[in-house]
Amino acid sequence: MRAYQSIVPDLNALGASLVAVSPMLPDNSLSMAEKNSLEFAVLSDLGNAVARAYGLVWRFPPELRELYASFRIAVPEVNGDDSWELPIPATFVVGPDGIVRFAFVDPDYTRRAEPAEILETLRAP
Repeated sequence: MRAYQSIVPDLNALGASLVAVSPMLPDNSLSMAEKNSLEFAVLSDLGNAVARAYGLVWRFPPELRELYASFRIAVPEVNGDDSWELPIPATFVVGPDGIVRFAFVDPDYTRRAEPAEILETLRAP
């Protein structure tokens, strides 16, 4: 999120908007946005409805649930349900015509779309 925050001025200059979508409860999304000083909207996708529509929902296997619980990572409390589901990280650039110009999806949450790629896509004719 911080890497994307760093390009907000460039996005604004290009007439683009950045929106993050999270399965967290609204208060938790707001807290995360405030904690990271984000200047873009962080919307709550309760129950992963939007992620599910895009086929981007991942369910924790039982052994991973136990591991997370042992580390006191409270996924059910943060998301407000006991589904133990998270969205697969994805980034989309959607043009004013509604057409997806760029898509990045990777189930490895440590890999994300590079901010430079997003800007490059927005600058392309």
